[in-house]
Amino acid sequence: MVPLTDLWLPILLSAVIVFIASSIVHMVLPFHKKDYKKMPQEDKVLEALRGEPLETGVYAFPYCADPKEMGSPEMTEKYKTGPVGLITVVPNGPPAMGKLLGLWFVFCLVLGFYVAYVAGRTLAPGTDYLAVFRVVGAIAFLGYAGGQVIGSIWKGEPWSNTLRHVIDSLVYALLTGGVFGWLWPH
Repeated sequence: MVPLTDLWLPILLSAVIVFIASSIVHMVLPFHKKDYKKMPQEDKVLEALRGEPLETGVYAFPYCADPKEMGSPEMTEKYKTGPVGLITVVPNGPPAMGKLLGLWFVFCLVLGFYVAYVAGRTLAPGTDYLAVFRVVGAIAFLGYAGGQVIGSIWKGEPWSNTLRHVIDSLVYALLTGGVFGWLWPH
């Protein structure tokens, strides 16, 4: 068993490396250019939405407050006629990139902490690099990729987007496994 206090450096360094790698993936490489599409007649849609007092949150359309109504002829017709979808509304103004990047870094730290917790309880000091790499990489992959698939299953996100995010997650997991394997206590 390895105490968490002995793993503070791999937790921190893996978070920094994943943060840098994700910045390269999202800002330099063209890998995620197709993640979002422009809505047809965007100006008209935005003007229509501005006419309503929308709070931040996720809106479903058509909306059905009671699951019992799902089978009603009116709701069935709304679903058939379409469009059907979800809209996420965020606060007005430019994206608060500093806050978003800060939250992403905190997530990387928290994930590193949990990875360290599980690895520290299952691997002994002096475990060889490859064994640490495999265990930590597998745990980190579950942490980074596990939630990605849910978006395609339940929210209609394109599977191609999910695949790109899962590939990102694999890169992050390999980097995390490498850092922990390199810095594992002997």
